[in-house]
Amino acid sequence: EVQLVESGGGLVQAGGSLRLSCAASGFTFDDYAIGWFRQAPGKEREGVSCISSSDGSTYYADSVKGRFTISSDNAKNTVYLQMNSLKPEDTAVYYCAAPCTVVAGHPDFGSWGQGTQVTVSS
Repeated sequence: EVQLVESGGGLVQAGGSLRLSCAASGFTFDDYAIGWFRQAPGKEREGVSCISSSDGSTYYADSVKGRFTISSDNAKNTVYLQMNSLKPEDTAVYYCAAPCTVVAGHPDFGSWGQGTQVTVSS
């Protein structure tokens, strides 16, 4: 059973940084690409970023390119999302999900965790 536990969310001022963590279990870490999507009230779910643990390839939404960095620690079965230069429009619940499948530039997600709230104040 895929289990994903997110942590690291919080309240930060615009321009600040946060690092989200996702501890994964229940599957072979290298078998899946793992990613993050976010959901803000009244908005559609947005795929933010994905990483393949096996070859390190990554995907980023245009809205976060240059500001967010995804990484993985295979020894710890953990994926991180470093978020810099945060904007109020980044406010959302962020979910870790696996597998992440990117087709024609569009990410899709399988199972996900309980989410962690990120709030960016202006």
